[in-house]
Amino acid sequence: MTAEKSLAIVLRVVEFSESSYIVTLFTDNFGRVSALAKGARRPKGPFESALDLLALCRVVFLRKPGDSLDLLTEAKLERRFRAAARSLPRFYAGLYIAELLLAWTEHSDSNTPLFILSAQAITGLDNADSVTRTILHFEIRGLHLLGLLPSLVYCVECGTMVDVAQRAAFGLQAGGVLCPRCKPGKRQVISISKQARWLMQALAQSNHYSDLNRQSVAPDVDPTVMKAERPDLAWGELRAVTSQIVFHQLDRKPRLHPFLNRYCLEDQA
Repeated sequence: MTAEKSLAIVLRVVEFSESSYIVTLFTDNFGRVSALAKGARRPKGPFESALDLLALCRVVFLRKPGDSLDLLTEAKLERRFRAAARSLPRFYAGLYIAELLLAWTEHSDSNTPLFILSAQAITGLDNADSVTRTILHFEIRGLHLLGLLPSLVYCVECGTMVDVAQRAAFGLQAGGVLCPRCKPGKRQVISISKQARWLMQALAQSNHYSDLNRQSVAPDVDPTVMKAERPDLAWGELRAVTSQIVFHQLDRKPRLHPFLNRYCLEDQA
């Protein structure tokens, strides 16, 4: 067995015995890892209470062959998700991030950019960042990093540029925007505004939602399209469109999504 070291985000903790947990981690170097943490439930266990949900830890684990659980031997806490104790909306938003990561990632399939994005989003929720914009950025940037973000500029059917000055047809099954010639006959088609398209492009290419003033994050679209009378409406529209994209990609509605809408996504500013 090989001992491996990595930064890790705790995605799931399940009781295994009177003294142990089975933990699911999203690691920087090794992707998603499931491991047995022997003695982790003891008051003076070897993990120093580091295995809290959404905590960032430095871990050491022994890799087992095949489908066997790895063996977690060490976990040192770097940062705890403190928002879980003081804010119900931020707690639900953090759980939603964990749910998406469990659905998006594969065992031992590393994705360092997605790990960095996830750690930044959890830190933002722990601080004063907007819950709505943090979640939208995580969803859209995450889909982009996974190669799952739909086409937003060119018709997904024929490749022609779709007019960026008007609303566009957006095909969920087709995988992106559709030109007027290719739209007829397509199923699951919704309408998306130029402002929402710009926001989606910008969020996909930015490191943080506060970067949106930089034209370079969406070079194909004139940033003046965001100078609408009600720019907050573009965020609300993008919330609805992005939810439909996530549902379609997962082929289901995430369990935490109803709680997200009820408690978390009211701060559109």
